[in-house]
Amino acid sequence: MTTIANHGGRLLRLPQVCDITGVKRSMIYQMEAQRRFPRRIKIGARAVVWLEEEVRAWVAQRVDSSRSSAKNGA
Repeated sequence: MTTIANHGGRLLRLPQVCDITGVKRSMIYQMEAQRRFPRRIKIGARAVVWLEEEVRAWVAQRVDSSRSSAKNGA
């Protein structure tokens, strides 16, 4: 099981996730439901966070995928 303590990274709230990814709230939740985005962590009755390292890894994967597609299509 993955725990926050093992990561030592920052916890991001939804506005920070939106800023980093450039993706709006509804799309983040939609992609998460489709297992195409890192899962949120519930920290309270109405509060959730994401691990910064997972969000940044997702962004990096999207960049890599986009760049490799561009090379293959050129």
